[in-house]
Amino acid sequence: MIKILIVDDHKIFRDGLVSIFEQTPDIAVVGEASNGAQVLNILSTTPTDVILMDINMGQSDGIGTTQIVKEKYPQTKVLMLSMHNESGFIVKSVEAGAVGYLLKNAGKDETIRAIKAVYNGETYYSSEVSSKLLAHINQLNKNKTGVRLTKRETEILQLIAEEYSNPEIAEKLFISIRTVDTHRRNLLEKLGAKNTAGLVKHAIKIGLLDL
Repeated sequence: MIKILIVDDHKIFRDGLVSIFEQTPDIAVVGEASNGAQVLNILSTTPTDVILMDINMGQSDGIGTTQIVKEKYPQTKVLMLSMHNESGFIVKSVEAGAVGYLLKNAGKDETIRAIKAVYNGETYYSSEVSSKLLAHINQLNKNKTGVRLTKRETEILQLIAEEYSNPEIAEKLFISIRTVDTHRRNLLEKLGAKNTAGLVKHAIKIGLLDL
């Protein structure tokens, strides 16, 4: 059972999510909060696996709250659920410790899929969010780390973020699976990532994404 906390300052939105998860057998809502203070109060007494965190709340900032949560409760995963699709919000959320970013126009199935992904140690970004983040990689010449990606590596990084498998990437780009695997290993090495799920996050941290 995945224990989740819903954080949003609009009760009608929280009620809608609660209604959805009441019909989902492997997800349980253990609490609701409308601001950062309530989040920390709930976490102090209630074990929570995943937080659905809004960015803008009346009394607090979801990004700042995420930073505190990751410091005090590092095992709790934060999944941003926001109406904002600007890359500035997205990047700041990832830097604060969020492991996923989902837009509020996402459907029920994608929302459940995102929760299960971050619960299982993966990252999750909706396709629009991934595109906005990775579009900045074309400006690699401005980063201060000296990291350079080839055009092909950038294409493969985009497809990895969109959850394509090696065979699917090979078919899409008309190259061999072995070539895709080689590029994937090179990306992990260049970006200092331990696994493919962390590629986007590491790209942000080392300055490849230019805001």
